[in-house]
Amino acid sequence: MLGYVTLGANDFEAAKAFYRAVLAPLGAKPAMSGERMELYSNGTGAMLGVCIPYDKATATPGNGVMPAISAASREVVDQVHAAALANGATCDGPPGERMPTFYGAYFRDPDGNKICVYKMG
Repeated sequence: MLGYVTLGANDFEAAKAFYRAVLAPLGAKPAMSGERMELYSNGTGAMLGVCIPYDKATATPGNGVMPAISAASREVVDQVHAAALANGATCDGPPGERMPTFYGAYFRDPDGNKICVYKMG
C-alpha cells in the first residue's frame, strides 16, 4: 500500500550523498531523481526519498515520524547503522534486539530525521 516516504533536506546535495552511502548495504540506488527530490529503491517495495520542501521553508523532522527500513539480516542492520554514523548521522539507539523477533537500530540523519533499520524474525 505504501509507495514512498520523503524526508525534508536543507542541503539537498549532502542529503543525496548521505542516503546513497547509507542505503547501499540494502541494495538501494536512486530510482528517480529531479531538481528537488531523489527517491531510492532496492526493488522490493516502498521507496525512501529526500527532498527540498515544496514550500522552500526550512526542513524540520516531524515529531513521531520515523520511517522504518527492512533489512535482509541483522548484519545488514549493523552495516546500515555503521554507514549512517560514518556519514554524519547520530545514534538514536544502537543495533540490538528490542523484542524476541525484532532486531533494530536507530539513527538521526544530518537533518535530524529519525530512521529505523530492522530485521524481523
